[in-house]
Amino acid sequence: MKSFFSLFSFLLILSFAFESCSGSAEPVTEEEQAPPNVVIIFLDDSGWGDFEPFGNKELSTPGVSTLASEGRMFKNFYVPQAICSASRSALLTGCYPGRTKVFGAHGPNARGLERTFATMGEVFKPAGYTTAIFGKWHCGDQPDTRPPARGFDRSSGLMYSNDMWKHHPESPEHWGQYPIKYWENGEVTIEDVSKEDQKHLTQWYTERAVNFIKENKDTSFLLYVPHSMPHVPLFVSDEFEGKSGQGLYADVLLELDWSVSQINQALKDNGLEENTIVIFTSDNGPWTSYGNHSGQTPFREAKATSFDGGIRSACIIKYPPLIEAGSSSTSTFFSIDLLPSLCHLADVPLPGNEIDGMNVWDLIEGKPDAKNPHDYYAISTGSHFEGVMSGDGNWKLHLPHNYRVLVEPGMDGMAGKYKQMQIDTALYRMDGDGMETENVLDQQREIADELIRLAKAHQQRFFAPEEGADTGGH
Repeated sequence: MKSFFSLFSFLLILSFAFESCSGSAEPVTEEEQAPPNVVIIFLDDSGWGDFEPFGNKELSTPGVSTLASEGRMFKNFYVPQAICSASRSALLTGCYPGRTKVFGAHGPNARGLERTFATMGEVFKPAGYTTAIFGKWHCGDQPDTRPPARGFDRSSGLMYSNDMWKHHPESPEHWGQYPIKYWENGEVTIEDVSKEDQKHLTQWYTERAVNFIKENKDTSFLLYVPHSMPHVPLFVSDEFEGKSGQGLYADVLLELDWSVSQINQALKDNGLEENTIVIFTSDNGPWTSYGNHSGQTPFREAKATSFDGGIRSACIIKYPPLIEAGSSSTSTFFSIDLLPSLCHLADVPLPGNEIDGMNVWDLIEGKPDAKNPHDYYAISTGSHFEGVMSGDGNWKLHLPHNYRVLVEPGMDGMAGKYKQMQIDTALYRMDGDGMETENVLDQQREIADELIRLAKAHQQRFFAPEEGADTGGH
């Protein structure tokens, strides 16, 4: 009889153990997740409406569409400045350009981002992450400001924009003084990048990203893939040349879409999909001066302006345990918020230096009643502070400033013509006037006055009156 009860007790315990391991268990919570891998795919000058999920009905982009179906589309994601170096430094540091003084687009040999501001690589590496960047750096071209010195274990790509070379359509003599070099882990492997080399950039970045995922599947990693394309000059591999039937720009988009698909699939193939957060976006809006070699935006103006055509970028974030697949969001947040939000998710300490971004993970995850913690976001072009947006994204205040308007687009790689315009103090209601057409300053004086107060305080803190810079943008 005693043995019977012993056997019965054993079977009962076994049944409880089996039940606890069955599919009926409660969903895994954020606190129970292992530190996630991080993959950031950062395009260059891509338009908000370039890809199928964001409204391009002429071009099928299955890679980006699949990512959207597996993650969440964010329709009100912004960068604080719509020019290359400033946007990249803001993403990597969580700081406004006004704080880092990284304005506009830096050229060859530029100092770039000072070491007093920690990059994502320098934040995640001490926490045990293996870090890599494959693509366009554009945050400094000195030995101590290139990727190997800024927290990245592996690196490959260009130090600045791919048009800063001897084939520049407008200034070949100037840019011809600086041959573009291709770097691998701190060493130059191509002394003078050719047109043929440029055709392979997207493939090279993608191959290195996929190999990095395979090689680091058993450790936590941060992978940053800032593509050189679709920034002009446009180049595409032989495999994608003519594939779209819609011209070179569409061919380039198809190759970038392929790249997204390859990286996403590599995560799946290596069993990493469930514990990897993937972020897909662009540094700013399209460079419409280049006409048929530029992207699409449904918003006002484009790159190198403070209007939404410049600073609003398409964004998809995928993280299967916590982000609902196939969802979309109109919550507003800026690229400076990604660093602190990722640190929160991965339980990684924030950098020791002061930053401007805040943890908006509740907004990203879509928690009920989540609110943006910012009172405002600051917007600049070059070193010119041009306005603020309310933290909830409903209101946008432009301070008086000059801006450029395209009057004649270029064709086939040649730049078009702009004219300079000026906007006076203006307030736009973004939740009903995304095109920024109706100035409601006089009708909404209370809101305007509060944003003006915040703007003045920000300007006094970060911008000297005499500061000025070229906002042409590369």
